[in-house]
Amino acid sequence: MNKSNLWSLRLGFSGKQAQLIEEIGFEKFLNQSYATTFDKALPNFLDDEPKTIAELREYRQSIKNATADDQKKVIKKQIKNATELKKWWIDKFLTEKYPLREKMTCFWHNHFVATSQKVRSTYWVYQHNMILRENAFGNFKELTKQIVKSNAMVRYLDNVDNRKDKINENLSRELLELFTIGIGNYTENDIKEGAKALAGLNLGEESAVYRRLLEDNSTKTYFGKQGNFKADDLVDIIFEQKNTPYLITRKILKWFIYDNPSEDLVIYYGDYFRKMNFEIKPLLTKIFTEEYAKENSGSKIKDPLTYLFQLSDELNVANSNPNLIAFFLKQQGMDLFNQPNVKGWDGGNSWLTSQIYLQRNNASDLLCNGRNISRKVFEKIPEEGEETEIKLEKINVKIDFDKNGNNKKIIAELSNRLLFKVDETMQKDMENVLKYDFDPKSENANYAVLRLFNYITKTPEYQLI
Repeated sequence: MNKSNLWSLRLGFSGKQAQLIEEIGFEKFLNQSYATTFDKALPNFLDDEPKTIAELREYRQSIKNATADDQKKVIKKQIKNATELKKWWIDKFLTEKYPLREKMTCFWHNHFVATSQKVRSTYWVYQHNMILRENAFGNFKELTKQIVKSNAMVRYLDNVDNRKDKINENLSRELLELFTIGIGNYTENDIKEGAKALAGLNLGEESAVYRRLLEDNSTKTYFGKQGNFKADDLVDIIFEQKNTPYLITRKILKWFIYDNPSEDLVIYYGDYFRKMNFEIKPLLTKIFTEEYAKENSGSKIKDPLTYLFQLSDELNVANSNPNLIAFFLKQQGMDLFNQPNVKGWDGGNSWLTSQIYLQRNNASDLLCNGRNISRKVFEKIPEEGEETEIKLEKINVKIDFDKNGNNKKIIAELSNRLLFKVDETMQKDMENVLKYDFDPKSENANYAVLRLFNYITKTPEYQLI
């Protein structure tokens, strides 16, 4: 696989930035990616969402007093807004010229998990997503402070139930176990004392605030230090610990490059991250530029976003339907804003179970045959000649290939941008699909190359980057 294609997939979602990387160079591409701005205007579908505590109370009271039919309408509206939020974000994935910020936002989204289903406020989930986007390349410690005090996280990890006379440890535990330092680097007492420090941190207007009557102002002992600590103090103390950088550098390496990064790499980049005072941009630059120089293709299974977006881009699918993309991602276990648990999507081998592999093949069959992904037939593609009353949406698809090349040149062209490795058996199979007498200028040439592409998408090698 050409390096520009490989890194376009790793730093984006479809591979369509490969030509840009070729034209301006990898380091300039990174710098342009960091410099991207984003729209901060509130999406229209959130206009009538409750945004203040007063509005939220009034909204909930109205639901309690509503008739059964009106309550159903409210629930339907909540579901619609949550769906609109997914579509809003998918549109960003599709349209960004430099998609690294969205790729990094998605990384943080799966690190600081706060699901729509549990938070039950689309506005707070949107706020949470915007914090991740704004700080995507910023400082990890400062991002952690903002997230801990976000309404979405306080609600998701039940800190609304954490008060001095009734301690809830959920946020304190996950702050250590999943967000910062990782298992084995703290004690149960640190969790208990951290929970006391977080007691009373409750829902606020733009972010969570301490409620005077609910907070615990006793002296706490946290990682050996004593004081009347609050949320920011906990984060400051955690980031003084030796092992704090390694959990996040391991996860970044797994998100972008290696499903199983070596411990040597984790420590090497983690030590640099600490030296850079937990600034994310220099860490990413070091990782990407140094790993770019290595031969490391085939070290990571494509996530569903990358798989589907590359498929659609290669087939030149115009006006992709965000609803169908959201449906496909949910089927593949990558439901945006609704991870299965606080640990987020596992990634790695979980992206290639037998069911997921079959679904990917079904999606490729549909698209390569000029039919859009369909909820009704997604899990069962009609056999050739089988009667079906379901009418599938037709779409125009075509593959870009050298119309002056012969079969071997076109096979090499597609292999170079799609596959990290081609062995002798695969080469023969592809030559059986696109035979020696193939005429690239014939009327049906595109259909023949589509069959070749469909074959390639079903190989184990195509699932890897």
